[in-house]
Amino acid sequence: MGNSDYHTPRGVAVPPPKPFCWAVRTALKETFFPDDPFRQFKNQPPSRKFVLGLQYLMPILEWAPRYTFQSFKSDLVAGITIASLAVPQGISYANLASLPPIVGLYSSFVPPLIYAMFGSSRDVAVGTIAVASLLLTSMIGGVVNPYENPKLYFQLAVTATFFSGVLQTALGLLRLGFIVDFLSHATIVGFMGGAATIVCLQQLKGMLGLVHFTRGTDMVSVLKSVFTQVHQWRWESAVLGCLFLFFLLLTRYFSKRKPAFFWINAMAPLMSVILGSILVYLTHAEKHGVQVIGHLKKGLNPPSLSDLAFGSPYLVTAIKTGAVTGIIALAEGIAVGRSFSMFKNYHIDGNKEMIAFGMMNIAGSCTSCYLTTGPFSRTAVNFNAGCKSAVSNIVMATAVMITLLFLTPLFHYTPLVVLSSIIIAAMLGLIDYEAAIHLWKVDKFDFVVCMSAYIGVVFVSVEIGLTIAVTMSMLRLLLSLARPRTHVLGNIPNTMTYRSIDQYPNANTVPGMLILHIDAPIYFANSNYLRERITRWIYEEEDRVKSCGEANLHYVILDMSAVGSIDTSGMSMLDEVKKDLDKRGLKLVLANPGSEVMKKLDKTEFIQNIGQEWIYLTVGEAVGACNFMLHTCKRTPPTLSMPPAVELTAQDNV
Repeated sequence: MGNSDYHTPRGVAVPPPKPFCWAVRTALKETFFPDDPFRQFKNQPPSRKFVLGLQYLMPILEWAPRYTFQSFKSDLVAGITIASLAVPQGISYANLASLPPIVGLYSSFVPPLIYAMFGSSRDVAVGTIAVASLLLTSMIGGVVNPYENPKLYFQLAVTATFFSGVLQTALGLLRLGFIVDFLSHATIVGFMGGAATIVCLQQLKGMLGLVHFTRGTDMVSVLKSVFTQVHQWRWESAVLGCLFLFFLLLTRYFSKRKPAFFWINAMAPLMSVILGSILVYLTHAEKHGVQVIGHLKKGLNPPSLSDLAFGSPYLVTAIKTGAVTGIIALAEGIAVGRSFSMFKNYHIDGNKEMIAFGMMNIAGSCTSCYLTTGPFSRTAVNFNAGCKSAVSNIVMATAVMITLLFLTPLFHYTPLVVLSSIIIAAMLGLIDYEAAIHLWKVDKFDFVVCMSAYIGVVFVSVEIGLTIAVTMSMLRLLLSLARPRTHVLGNIPNTMTYRSIDQYPNANTVPGMLILHIDAPIYFANSNYLRERITRWIYEEEDRVKSCGEANLHYVILDMSAVGSIDTSGMSMLDEVKKDLDKRGLKLVLANPGSEVMKKLDKTEFIQNIGQEWIYLTVGEAVGACNFMLHTCKRTPPTLSMPPAVELTAQDNV
């Protein structure tokens, strides 16, 4: 490859040019279809493509033909088990959402049937969630009083559910699921914990038998409402609530200690409802300050298409509520589905899940339901009960249907305080203080994000807390892009490996060279910072060399192995750095630029400017070539022209 007397490395290749349309198509595919979902359609006849398309949209068509009676027996047990949890939870969460209790049962009938057809998870059990219920009360209840104008409030609730479904479906069809990823783990931990705290505090209304209560969702408003009505507290209600709360927490503790008895915890809410109803019926406690649900009408979900308030002056509030609750529901549902799929070693498609959640909420909004997703509590019970497929959701929906048709009168005497106890017991599990402690140990900034979300939700409002947390997470992302890390590299003794001297104190700097590693793509947002930071590294290295009496600095080697891409501002930055180094009598050397970077270097003629011979495959090759020039030529590097490239051996570099 050249004169063997010279020991210079082989050059870095520039990728061959590609057509513009091919580049655009490839970029779109990698952005929106990284899993290549259409590979199964290749080389298939039209009839087969049609069948595969239906199976892709409705996974039930794929697994139903292989479904066995043995699986049905497992799903039957799981479905009945989660139905025992779904009925009391549905009523409780509807009450939390300031909706009629029957709406909670409606929401546990139609949406699970839709999800069974469109969902890709075998374990997710569909139902309402406390956070979405609280958001409905907070956002819609802030403009329409649910007790003074219940009809309009219900219309706005189903309208918000409709827009949630539309958003979720659109995100799935457009393959935009990565938007949900902007809700970081720290954000979710803090937000869920704050929402759970507020939900628990709001249940003091039911626990104390209060009639009038604040519509605010911050801690100050709730506690003020509680303690300004001390004279209206009902000790009968408080005693009953504490007894049932103790029972629920005791069953949870026992089930955790004895996992085989998980069903005890799952059945505890329904048992509480039954026991509470019997107790109230026998003692006529409703006449002594214990509030009860009252009449629940029989029958299946009435249509609510005509109730969608598209012409309401509060439509903007409904849309905003639908967007916020829809994103929160997606984040929880997909995270829950992925978590449990890992236990059974199968894959779920996040975009399919979005479509499934969206379709069931669109259908739910037309059948008197409010927002549903895959809550952790029901899914955990479904998983522990041994479910095999989404048929467990169908079984649960069937059990709820029977309840709606025949059993709703039995809930007349169900005390509201029992519903409050059920909600508090469920919410206490969402205050994950162990996760917050872990965040503090691992990443202080994530802990700050978590606590910001928690404090914002608890002391201001649910929406403000979520906004603060998301803003801080986005700020961190922008800071990581705008202020990427740079490291000085040194040689690990007796190897050709170069690592950060901060991480590896035994790494030795190379005389006459400053080796810098850039740890991020170079864009307009960070190009000025990188130029200034590189200049600062050079100043510091020159000062260190003078103070230690070492050889003068001759080369600045930029390790670009982590620079996945670069824009025109980044190219201008490199050009400015090179000009500045030329003025100082130093030589710029690049090591391991990627294919995208090489394309830009070639198109801007930077390669011709710096010289192909000053771009190397590895840091080791760059150091070897620079050492060769220093020790052989004995002259200032920038005035030298490099010889033809040849293969470099390990012995040459050493």
